[in-house]
Amino acid sequence: MRSLVVLANGTSPAPNLGSRKSLEERLSHLNTGPDRLGGDVLFGPGVELQLPPQQDPVMQMILTVSDEDIGWLVVERMGKTLQWKFVDLNTGDELSFSSR
Repeated sequence: MRSLVVLANGTSPAPNLGSRKSLEERLSHLNTGPDRLGGDVLFGPGVELQLPPQQDPVMQMILTVSDEDIGWLVVERMGKTLQWKFVDLNTGDELSFSSR
């Protein structure tokens, strides 16, 4: 399993990913959501997103690719659709996907 830090792709002094509510709403279009109301872990096809407990707005989160076959397709779609960037926790490499 590979873990990435998810960050906003902005230049403001404190860019954030959005409120917890808006994150859940936007990610629901990618078949990703919590297993229980108010949960700190969101599950999607081949991925898990860990939100910081009680942080709102969310500044960053950890994404774990749990299924290599489909997880990377979801990561790419999140990057393009939501304009996020990802940093690999093992290598420090940044992944970003331009929207088409």
